[in-house]
Amino acid sequence: MNKVSSSIAESLKVYASAKINLHLEVLGLRKDGFHELAMVMQSIDLVDEIEITKTNDELISLNSDNPELDNGDGNLIIKAAKLIRSRSGLRDLGALIYLRKKIPIGAGLAGGSSDGAATLVGLNSLWGLNFSNNQLEDMAAELGSDVPFCISGGAQLCFGRGECLEPLDKSDPTLAIVLVKDPSVSVSTPWAYSRYKQLNESTYLSKEIDFQEKRMALRKASWLRPLNASNPPPLINDLQEVVAPATPAVEKALQFLRSLKGVLSVAMSGSGPSCFAIFSDLDQARIALEENQEELRKQCLEGWCCALNSKGVRFAK
Repeated sequence: MNKVSSSIAESLKVYASAKINLHLEVLGLRKDGFHELAMVMQSIDLVDEIEITKTNDELISLNSDNPELDNGDGNLIIKAAKLIRSRSGLRDLGALIYLRKKIPIGAGLAGGSSDGAATLVGLNSLWGLNFSNNQLEDMAAELGSDVPFCISGGAQLCFGRGECLEPLDKSDPTLAIVLVKDPSVSVSTPWAYSRYKQLNESTYLSKEIDFQEKRMALRKASWLRPLNASNPPPLINDLQEVVAPATPAVEKALQFLRSLKGVLSVAMSGSGPSCFAIFSDLDQARIALEENQEELRKQCLEGWCCALNSKGVRFAK
């Protein structure tokens, strides 16, 4: 059981960073039914804001500025809060949580996962529980495959179902992205993986030695160290090959991004439908987006310019 410090703050604010996939390979199936993956995930400076106030009434409640969100027990924020409280053994702990949602929902950007991660980090501090980062990541893995990455964020190799993490260089890369999404479209992650399996299961790897070879090849990729414009990420996403043909909004987004001046590479993030283009720096990305605002509106797309973040969850100053 963890003891709560008597000198901790009564409220705090944390920022939850969205992520993109710089690399996503589907290697095969695991014994637990999940897919074995080899990924590189990268935090970006599109963030949700979560304000948490400590209470001692055993109640954990969530409100949000987004009416589309379920604020009940199905929300990862609530799940994360109840999980860390149960691990603490302190049943009287409570919290009032308010979410300002800026990361698009169902967009392949791990918005929900990042919110869950931020809740774990925020409550660990607010409740004075003193769980280590590794302990928080273990809890995060129970909530979802992307949640452990979202705690520390930055640039990381992600293996297994996404929960086996190997951090990369912590330097701040100058690369930036233009991110676009049709706000009327979302993609089901389970559907995307199911469709990929349906079309590609015959080519799946099955032996651990083959998985290890794929992991090692990704570890040795020259574009990883460091991330820079002279050797930009080639951007591989296996799910794109099944999601894009079935989702006109993804094809539309990819075509728009490929037309931008100065673009280095283009891909879908996660299971979509968000897509992004890499630029050498934030100024280039901003210019490209600003010069194409009219076309963006014609295509009914929303767009953002984002720098790459070296951190995942962070506290407001």
